[in-house]
Amino acid sequence: MKGLTRDMTSGSTVKHLLLFSLPALIGNVFQQIYNLADSIIVGRGVGPDALAAVGASGSISFLFFALCNGIGSGGGIIASQYYGAKEDEKVKNCIVNTGLILLIVPLLFGTIGYISAPWLLKLLSTPIEILPEATMYVRYMCLGLLFVSMYNFIASMLRALGDSVSPLIFLIVSTIINIILDLLFVYRFGMGIRGAAIATVIAQLVSALGSGIYAVLFNSYFKLKKADFKISANMISKIVKLGVPMSLQFALIAISTMALQRVVNAYGTTVVAAFTTTSRIEQIVHQPYQTLCASLATFCGQNYGANKKERVYDGYKKGMIIMVIISVVMLGVMQFFGRALTGLFVTDSEVIELGAMGLKITSYFYVTLGTIYTIRGVLTGVGDAFFALFNGIIEVIGRLTLPILLTSLLGMGETGIWLSTGFVWFISGLTAWMRYYVRLGRFNEASKFSPKAIFAHKRLAKQNNV
Repeated sequence: MKGLTRDMTSGSTVKHLLLFSLPALIGNVFQQIYNLADSIIVGRGVGPDALAAVGASGSISFLFFALCNGIGSGGGIIASQYYGAKEDEKVKNCIVNTGLILLIVPLLFGTIGYISAPWLLKLLSTPIEILPEATMYVRYMCLGLLFVSMYNFIASMLRALGDSVSPLIFLIVSTIINIILDLLFVYRFGMGIRGAAIATVIAQLVSALGSGIYAVLFNSYFKLKKADFKISANMISKIVKLGVPMSLQFALIAISTMALQRVVNAYGTTVVAAFTTTSRIEQIVHQPYQTLCASLATFCGQNYGANKKERVYDGYKKGMIIMVIISVVMLGVMQFFGRALTGLFVTDSEVIELGAMGLKITSYFYVTLGTIYTIRGVLTGVGDAFFALFNGIIEVIGRLTLPILLTSLLGMGETGIWLSTGFVWFISGLTAWMRYYVRLGRFNEASKFSPKAIFAHKRLAKQNNV
């Protein structure tokens, strides 16, 4: 029994992408409810300063998670390629060696994060009044880093095999536990931010244990025998070669977010609270794009492994169409319901108005945000490690320069914070599109992946059938 695996090397491209994406989308949304539950309960139950403390710690927590998550994602892509090539033993060996790495890396970075939390928060100019609680929150997130990394590793492997349903089930259960514990610890026991942090760590532990037990019991690729536990230098090299650039990309994005957070912090707790609110809402906006990215990575990985090049291009084309539809819908939601959404987090009218304005500004750039994720999924699926790192560097440069340029040099104030986010998405989306055409598109005319080569192949096949 191989569990709910899905072979994407044949059949409708759109059907595969949508059927794989839907459970993954629901799962990602529930994963973001971790953060939303903390923010809403803390923001409305404790106050704007408490919400600002959670927000100020978010970019640092994401940095250490990102350094671990890239390894799991890279291992998942390699597993999907072996799965597409029908090399089951290599799939198992990839699971073993990726798991080994992710037993070590989170402990290392979790320790570093725990120790360095106060220094990093001061480096970001975190307002002094929220520094103690922000430090405490970061440290709890570092304690849970192993749990969240193991869940994402198992989920990445299951999704690589076409199973996006099983990780969802355990994520929903752990999210419900998180919300219940949030309400209990924050409201009932009056534990404030500490209670929200403890609730999140417990929920992360549940999702890691639940998905791990399921995988071992019901997926044949996780039914590992003693002979399967082989440390392979070659396999580790492949995982590291793809996973480290992805980790660095995620880390660079986190660093760029930290740079933006430093600019935001300089405007005081009201702006920090508004920015935290819009960031939490846009984490939900990112989810359809992230699931499309994951679907395309699995789809393209399996077809690349099966040497079905034309289906890789078809995945890109259909993925872009789906992305544009999502972007238009999200643009309408933010333009008409942005104020109502920000009002879910806080009752302060100034924070609500500022957050609604921010959502209206960034929503005009959603198509470029979606372009980044769509092309990232395709390129990741074919093992393009360079793009992940390059795209991260572009984002860091943008977030280091544009916020200062717009807020200070051009005198836009806090409006420039959200406008700079949109411009960074635009620049990153443009470079992603350029990388696609250099790596797989029309500028690489010799490539079998190029549209020109694919259409020529189809015309020749059609002529031969006449």
